[in-house]
Amino acid sequence: MTIKQYLWLMVTCTILCWGGWLLVLFLVNPESTNFLGFFLFYASLFFALVGTLALMSYFLRFIFTRRYTKAEGVQISFRQAIFFSIVITGSFFLQANKLLSWFNTILLVALVTFVEFLIISLKRDTGGQPDGIKPSAEQQVK
Repeated sequence: MTIKQYLWLMVTCTILCWGGWLLVLFLVNPESTNFLGFFLFYASLFFALVGTLALMSYFLRFIFTRRYTKAEGVQISFRQAIFFSIVITGSFFLQANKLLSWFNTILLVALVTFVEFLIISLKRDTGGQPDGIKPSAEQQVK
C-alpha cells in the first residue's frame, strides 16, 4: 500500500467514524441505553480521534520536519494518535463516571508516556529493525 492510498483510506475511514459518532450522539438516549450504547459512543469517538489526529500529525510532521521517511512519519503519527486518543477518550470515560481527578489524569498520561518511551527504547535496542531482529555489527557501526 502506498502512502497516497493509505492517506485516502484514512480520510475515508475517519469521515465514516465521525459520521458514526454523530449518529450515536444524536440517536442514542444516554438515559435509557445499556452498555452497548456507551460502548458505541466511546469506540466511535476513539476511532474518529485516531484518524483525525493521525492525519493532522502526519501532515504537520511532513510540512515542518523532514527528519523521517514518509513511512516512518506514518508509523509515528499513527502510534501517537492512538495514545492521545486513549488519553482523551479515557478522560471522557472517567468524567462520565465521576472519577476524573488530577491524580487519575496524571496516572493516565504517565502510563501512556511510559508505553511510548518503552516502544522508543525497544526500537532503539533493535536498531529500528522489525520483529526484534538485532542489527548486524556493520549496521551498528554506521
